[in-house]
Amino acid sequence: MKAKNCLIFGGSGQIGKNLIRKLTKNNYKVTVVTRNIHQKSYIIKTQANAGYIDIVESNIFEENKIRELFRSADICINLIGILYEEKKGNTFKNIHTIFPSVLAKLSKEYNLKHFIHLSALGINSAIDSDYAKSKLEGENLVLKNFPLATILRPSVVFSVDDNFTTNFMTLLNRLPLFPLYYNGNTKFTPIHCSDLTDIIYYVIEKNVDSNIIECVGPEIISFKEIIQKLLNLIGKKRILLPLPLPLAKTIARLFEIMPKPIFTRDQLKLLKYDNILSGKYRTNSEIGVPSKRYFDHEVEKYCFMWRDGGQFSTEKYKINN
Repeated sequence: MKAKNCLIFGGSGQIGKNLIRKLTKNNYKVTVVTRNIHQKSYIIKTQANAGYIDIVESNIFEENKIRELFRSADICINLIGILYEEKKGNTFKNIHTIFPSVLAKLSKEYNLKHFIHLSALGINSAIDSDYAKSKLEGENLVLKNFPLATILRPSVVFSVDDNFTTNFMTLLNRLPLFPLYYNGNTKFTPIHCSDLTDIIYYVIEKNVDSNIIECVGPEIISFKEIIQKLLNLIGKKRILLPLPLPLAKTIARLFEIMPKPIFTRDQLKLLKYDNILSGKYRTNSEIGVPSKRYFDHEVEKYCFMWRDGGQFSTEKYKINN
């Protein structure tokens, strides 16, 4: 049987690398589009055996060059997203709205079997967030341009390669106190990267055509509980300090001056809203792919890098024995 060709945008991130491994092991050929082949290719090409992966350098808005890739593709998967806006066109509107709509249009034009677009959970509620509004508008354009597309809305995705648990553990390791926004009450349903890629693979294999699927982990955890779990796993004690909203906004504004801000005012707006199932759409469990990986158990596998003594720390010995 001829291997299906998957065209992936955003293949160098934590989700992309995991997905490439899963697809190529199951006889799919993958073409990964990257903006900087010299910087990213050495990471991407190690994810699969030779002959199963091609790497193409292209700006995501070079439509003529991208168009050529659709001629030989069966499936298109868009994993590209940003958490904050930068210069040089890296805006929420460009990345989350315009670009996915272009991919959906090309998927329809070249009669692809499937277009899978990664969005985000909770964007219907976060009406005052530019991030959420751009994601929601992008979803609407995707479905308008390619009605058979599947949109996945994951909660916070975590793994050893994430920018979530790893950043928090770095901050908790360095700071004597840690700020809690909205008293740490915001609820999340964190999903492990491997669980999410299992869902994507299932959607491809079973040709699931539900327009929107909400993807969550097996447990609901508040922001405060997440921080407490991470502190326990790295063997640290820190003061958790609830911040008044005006002060939180001021600190976020200062962070935005940094080249790569660790927190922004728009992310502060997102934290007002629980990141849990809405009850309005099908879920990963309902399509037959329940999440299996629990937050504590998975983070424990890599948290030793933030403990005193690293992998030889006494805390790791106690936990595992």
